[in-house]
Amino acid sequence: MCFDQQRSLLMSELIASRVRSTDDNAMVETLRGRLAETETRLERARAREAELTRRLEEMKRFISVMEILETYLKRRFRERQAQISCRIPLDIEQCRLLTKMETRGTAPNLTRTLTYQLPIE
Repeated sequence: MCFDQQRSLLMSELIASRVRSTDDNAMVETLRGRLAETETRLERARAREAELTRRLEEMKRFISVMEILETYLKRRFRERQAQISCRIPLDIEQCRLLTKMETRGTAPNLTRTLTYQLPIE
């Protein structure tokens, strides 16, 4: 009888162990699935970050080119204004003064002060 009691205790422990093991396995599988989903989301986030970084660098290069172009066009515009102002019959000293001011960027806006404009060649 003592043997039967011991045997039934071993059987109940074995069954409980199997149930616990099944629950643990299910939990482990759930956690593995969640880990895989997290890794997938992380991979997508890294790819998105890389794409945004690439686009940011491209935009920085574009802005740099636009700033260079803007500087060039402003300089050319000032040079053209100086050329046009020297063609209008002015006293030679005024023309020299305007040209000197233009090279320093301190000349008045000639398009507002001129009553007419000559065609640009």
